Order: sequence, then C-alpha cells, then structure tokens
Amino acid sequence: MSTPKRHKPFSMIREFQLADWFTLANAACGTGALFSMLTYLKTGIVMHVYFACGLVAAAFIFDVLDGRIARWRQKNSIMGRELDSLADVISFGVAPAVIAYGCGMQGLYDRVVLTSFVACGVSRLARFNVTADELSAECGKVKYFEGTPIPTSLLLVVVLCVAAYQGALRDSLWFGHVLIAGFTLHPLVLIFALSGSLMVSRIRFPKF
Repeated sequence: MSTPKRHKPFSMIREFQLADWFTLANAACGTGALFSMLTYLKTGIVMHVYFACGLVAAAFIFDVLDGRIARWRQKNSIMGRELDSLADVISFGVAPAVIAYGCGMQGLYDRVVLTSFVACGVSRLARFNVTADELSAECGKVKYFEGTPIPTSLLLVVVLCVAAYQGALRDSLWFGHVLIAGFTLHPLVLIFALSGSLMVSRIRFPKF
C-alpha cells in the first residue's frame, strides 16, 4: 500500500518562475492602491490619491515586465497566465473603480457603472484565457486582442490623477452631477462605461 505523497513546505513558492514574482508585485501595487484610497476617504489628504494612482502605474510597469521576462526566459505556464489575470483584476479593475469612487463618483448610478466596469474587465480576462491558445495556434504567439486589454484602464487613472491635481474631487468633480429619478450620476463616470464596453467588444486590436 503506497503512502500519500508528502508536500514540502513552501513547495508552491518554489514552483514560481521569475516572471511570477513580477506578477505578484503587480497585485501588491493594486492592493496598495486600494489601501491608499481608503486612507484618503478617512483623512481627505489628496496625497493619498496620488499614491493610489502612482501604484496603479507601477502595477502597469510590472505587468509589462512579467510578460517580457516570461518570453525572454521562454517559460510560459498556465499558472502564470492565471496569476496574471488575477493580479490584473485587482490592479486594473477593482483599483481604478475604487479610485473613481473615492474621487467622488459615489452616486447609485456611479456605483452601477463602476461595478459593471469591473465585471467587463473580469469577462475580458476570462475570454482571453479561454481563447489565447486558439489565437496563437498558427504562429505560437497571440497576434491581436479582441477588445481592449484591461491594463488600458491606466488611462482612466491618469484622468483622475489630473482631476485630483486640479482640485476637481468630490463636489468639484468635472462635469458636476445630474439627478435621475432622485439618484445621482456623475457624467465623468461614463468614461468607465466606455472603457468597459470596449473591453468586451469584438473589435480587434493588434498585439505589439
């Protein structure tokens, strides 16, 4: 009778490739951005908005580097791809939505749009993971994206960072707000609706 295989401590960590550590750094930056916005909501100190936006930018850099390192070392794995998607959900889905909420998009319609934006990002990543092998079947490399990649949400974060720099936060948010059936909508949140729609679209974007 065979004995069950005993796993060594930290065996999963030992399976990580170099690129995976950069992916984890991506996730750590996204989480840090969330904490920074929670601190801003508590203290009202605008510097924490800058920290949050800067951490999303750092997450983007780590996201680019992990892909380049994986290709350089020719060590791609299913685990690495799934890890990358989970990190991207945090850094480019949840974090930008929370930054927008903290900056003042807190109405009912705002929250619906921001939640939909995150859902679109999750759907976009799931579709890519499912179709990546099919798209790379001919040449071994994905030649195009269907829908905009979720890291493009960094552009939304840049917009919010500029708004923070100009003092356009909360009640001073650009384009003000409108009341629809007694609930608040900040028109600026519609850039998140546009971004989410592009992510789940069938429009093809070349992969460089």
